[in-house]
Amino acid sequence: MSSTQPSAVKSTFKFIWNVINFTRQFIINLVFFFFLFIALIGIIAAVATEEKVHLAPDSALVLDISGRIVDQKQYVDPIETIVAESRGQTNPDETLLSDILYAVDSAANDKRINTLVLDLSDLKYAETSKLEAIGKALQKFRDSGKPIVSFGNYYNQQQYLLASYANKIYLNPQGMIALEGLGRYRLYYKSALEKLKIKTHVFRVGTFKSAVEPYLRDDMSPAAKEANEALLSDIWNSYTNIVASNRNIKANQVLLEPKAYLAELNKVGNDDAKLALKRKLVDELATIDQFRTKMINEVGQARTGQSFKQVDMLDYLKLVKPKHSFSTGDSVAIIVAKGVILDGNQKPGNIGGTSTAKLIRKARFDDNVKAVVLRVDSPGGSAFASEQIRQQIVELKKAGKPVVVSMGSYAASGGYWISASADYIYSTPTTLTGSIGIFGMFNTFEDSLSYLGIHADGVSTSEWAGLSAVRGITPDVARVIQKKVEFGYHKFISLVANERHMSLQQVDKIAQGRVWSGSKALKLGLVDAIGDMNTAITKAAELANLDNYHTKEIKQELSAEEALLQEMFAKVSVYLPQVSQSHSPVDSLLLQVEDATKSLKQFNDPNHLYMLCEECSQ
Repeated sequence: MSSTQPSAVKSTFKFIWNVINFTRQFIINLVFFFFLFIALIGIIAAVATEEKVHLAPDSALVLDISGRIVDQKQYVDPIETIVAESRGQTNPDETLLSDILYAVDSAANDKRINTLVLDLSDLKYAETSKLEAIGKALQKFRDSGKPIVSFGNYYNQQQYLLASYANKIYLNPQGMIALEGLGRYRLYYKSALEKLKIKTHVFRVGTFKSAVEPYLRDDMSPAAKEANEALLSDIWNSYTNIVASNRNIKANQVLLEPKAYLAELNKVGNDDAKLALKRKLVDELATIDQFRTKMINEVGQARTGQSFKQVDMLDYLKLVKPKHSFSTGDSVAIIVAKGVILDGNQKPGNIGGTSTAKLIRKARFDDNVKAVVLRVDSPGGSAFASEQIRQQIVELKKAGKPVVVSMGSYAASGGYWISASADYIYSTPTTLTGSIGIFGMFNTFEDSLSYLGIHADGVSTSEWAGLSAVRGITPDVARVIQKKVEFGYHKFISLVANERHMSLQQVDKIAQGRVWSGSKALKLGLVDAIGDMNTAITKAAELANLDNYHTKEIKQELSAEEALLQEMFAKVSVYLPQVSQSHSPVDSLLLQVEDATKSLKQFNDPNHLYMLCEECSQ
């Protein structure tokens, strides 16, 4: 009896497991083949319905920018996206800054394009530095003698900055211009963590290193307020000066405080659109049909439909942008370092200490690459990963290949660390940079578990072996970690002092974790000049003594499987139903908490040391 019963039980559990495993595999295969079937139908439909782009003479280029403007698109897993959309969650569209600039620059010299129309209704987010780069391209388009017009039912602050470059701005009679200035507010968790009995251990150097403040305070520190006010004022002054110059008004007239706005609103019968017209923020009020009629009179009617002759940005790029580059010979390589700096290999949209270092190493061993432009758009992150990347930059320079950094919207903390060793550094006026500081942080839950009646106990051969998230740390261990942070800070300011030819005292004075605008960083000696990506490429070629060269981007290549899934999803997504979503105040609060949780998950430095600019988070 005793010998057969275990065998019967074993057989029973084995049978149950086989049934569960079969069911699991069946469901997975069913879901997979369902999506594969949809994908195949989508591809067939896309190929069957795809029309050749036709560009009539004297057409208008409609610059319809969608979603966020980025230097590098985030890798999106198609299956995860479909699952997220089924739950009412969507990933925002992303538009490459380089694509926008290429389209505008090409249109300026394209005889088939005689007008540029700004359609900014789907533009969701862009940092000021990227908007300024597009604005510079729009100004060049205007200088070519071609007009720019903009139409909107509504303009938010970012949309309006681009619209201000237009020769003529149209606004729907029921619309408004929503300008509100800049603010910096965040959630603070000190009291919540105390109630949950979670201990946050923080080790830092620097008066202004406020990345850890939400876990130590319930409000913003005076030092952080001082730094944030100076930074926001610097960026806002840049914004108002651009708008004032473009619209030929005074900078202090760009934004009215509520009391003054209310007084002006009363004078026009509480009509926001009429107030925008009166304040010279727009040139004419018109409905969409009235705007189309005006454009038909300007450029002519399209051969089909009831609108004017036009081509949208994506279709125009299909016509003018080469799909593949087979150029040989000397080249300036472009490597994009965009996102939070994390340890290990990371997908595009985040910087991996290992994966980004591989890209730089690839440029070093490419005989055709004579110089490198590193496009940095990062608030920092892992100290260890940042140094991995910088080491490869040093090796690249030893190989005789000059490195020029082009700072995007952010190149702060770890982002500045990977920039510091470059031969030349460019920033934009509104780049957020500096944040020269370092901190260590981790949470322990011994009190939380103790409150629940759970206790950790055991033995170890040293204090180090007993360290874990469920046990506290001893004062000696805390002192060791603080020493490591102080050593890391000294290394940071020593690096900057050596690369920027400054004394340690000079660097320490402008460091302390403080964030600076690009224009201020130039005065402080943290960057060499104000310039854009094209300026950086020209400088790199100059340093490499190149007269004839081409540019090539060195980027992570998707695997065959990933590339296939991306291509299939791109075609299928057109045919999938759009999910509309709205967030209640509670949803918005939960999303902020979720973002904070994601930030904590990103702390994956093997030494728990970070160089991160919290003011640069989005």
